Amino acid sequence: MIHTHIALAVLTILTGAQNPVLRKKTEHIPQVTKEIKKLLKDMEATTKSADGGGLAAPQIGRSERVCISMINGKLTPLINPEITWKSKEIDIQQEGCLSLPGLWLDVPRSKELTLTYLDEKGQAQERKFSEWDARVVQHEIDHLDGVLIVDYQIS
Repeated sequence: MIHTHIALAVLTILTGAQNPVLRKKTEHIPQVTKEIKKLLKDMEATTKSADGGGLAAPQIGRSERVCISMINGKLTPLINPEITWKSKEIDIQQEGCLSLPGLWLDVPRSKELTLTYLDEKGQAQERKFSEWDARVVQHEIDHLDGVLIVDYQIS
């Protein structure tokens, strides 16, 4: 049996609240290609090495609508994610961001949501998330829409 080993890359995470790449809305992906699968694997390696709860494509300088989120303790790829429903019940918790190192802010988020997305096989999924999982998903989707945690600052 021949094993092929794909070298995973730990990518550079872009930082700064004013970084124009982090402020740009991402483009939908027409299909899940080998390149997208490799990108997701690299994003997973990058998130693990940075000890993060997720990572969105803009954080590594890409404008595709893909992210990975820690869901039930497992890094889960989300391709073209869209929130189709959010609870009116809000929870305020401290959040950090790999693109804003050392900054922790209180961010209000919906406690529950319904998400549609493609998995890494290109299969359409619809899932309901709550509490921490919902928070991480909302944080990563914000990145895909050019929104950062500093935009929630309650003054």
